[in-house]
Amino acid sequence: MIAFTVYGEPVAQGRPRASTAGGFVRLYDPQKSRDYKDYVRLVASEHAPSKLIEGPLQLKVNVYRPIPKSFSKKRAAQAEAGELRPTSKPDADNYLKGIKDALKNVVWKDDSQVVEVSVSKWYSERPRVEVEIVEC
Repeated sequence: MIAFTVYGEPVAQGRPRASTAGGFVRLYDPQKSRDYKDYVRLVASEHAPSKLIEGPLQLKVNVYRPIPKSFSKKRAAQAEAGELRPTSKPDADNYLKGIKDALKNVVWKDDSQVVEVSVSKWYSERPRVEVEIVEC
């Protein structure tokens, strides 16, 4: 099992942006998504296996978003205790997409190896993303 934590505010995978160059359309990641993937790659590389995993994988991702400043002390305490969960955008799968893209060629060869996924969104005073990878 490989487990690591990416500290800092989680960033969901943004929609691809398009530009035209020489009459051709080019799609690219927004800068914020690109920077976050680089950060995840850096953290994951410290826990990466010596050889890329090639078999089926199980991936568990827990996303801890910052508690909104608009919350009362009571609601903030409920959020920290896990009694109140984030239901606003971005979607949980958008966080997952960015993490999976970042781990390609660092931990595994291709995203298609992930056969089982669990993604959860929580609130926390310490925003972070916790990742667990298990070979099936």
